[in-house]
Amino acid sequence: MRLDKFISNNTDLTRSIIKRFAKDGLISVNGKVTKDTSIHISDLDTILVRGTEIRPVGKAYYMFNKPSGIVCANSDGEHLTVIDLVAEQELQSYEKNTQAPSPYDLQIAGRLDLDTTGLVLLTNDGDWNHKVTSPNFSCLKCYHVELEQDISDEVKQFFTDGILLEGEKKKTKPASLTIEAPRKVLLEISEGKYHQVKRMFSAVGNKVVKLHRQSIGEIQLDPELPEGKLRRLTLEEVNSVYALKNQSDNNTGSNK
Repeated sequence: MRLDKFISNNTDLTRSIIKRFAKDGLISVNGKVTKDTSIHISDLDTILVRGTEIRPVGKAYYMFNKPSGIVCANSDGEHLTVIDLVAEQELQSYEKNTQAPSPYDLQIAGRLDLDTTGLVLLTNDGDWNHKVTSPNFSCLKCYHVELEQDISDEVKQFFTDGILLEGEKKKTKPASLTIEAPRKVLLEISEGKYHQVKRMFSAVGNKVVKLHRQSIGEIQLDPELPEGKLRRLTLEEVNSVYALKNQSDNNTGSNK
């Protein structure tokens, strides 16, 4: 990789500033000052800019415990965002000898509504994010739901069979509904349509009054993680997403 590209990829410096720093003798490769930013470097080279070592940005994976009233976005003119809260905390990369990404380079894998609480995943790994969010990988999301009205056992079959939501042409994928109390249920879905959980219960004549996401795939919200805080995922948690298979490869006739 070219020296200038490496520095620009892993810092906030523009190409023009990098060239100026090089001209002023502020960039070195393996201890030797270089004014040629077009040279190619390897992973073994040590790059210093103004005396600071520049390391590549590593892949990073986090869970975040989202409070109510926080927007799942990088920026918002009215509300605090997940990224606003993440930016206040120390980030760590997943790979050795790498630097953590900027919080503003993180992607939110599985967004939640403003008033919904619980598990949100963040990463700078686009392939990993795709496995979490694409319906083709059928990554299960589990929600604790509190309802306005009592729910009966008969309603469970609608979720199992799939529900045709308003404005949609196809039914939702089969979902698993467990009734824990007359107005409290546990719902597992493998999609992420717009306001899907709320729309599903609206379609069967009920209304969601409280919604909390407990898990995504095999990743459970850490009970020790306070609201508004994040922690780095374990290797096992990261690999559980990598292990997801593309269901469309084996079941092209499935209801997507």
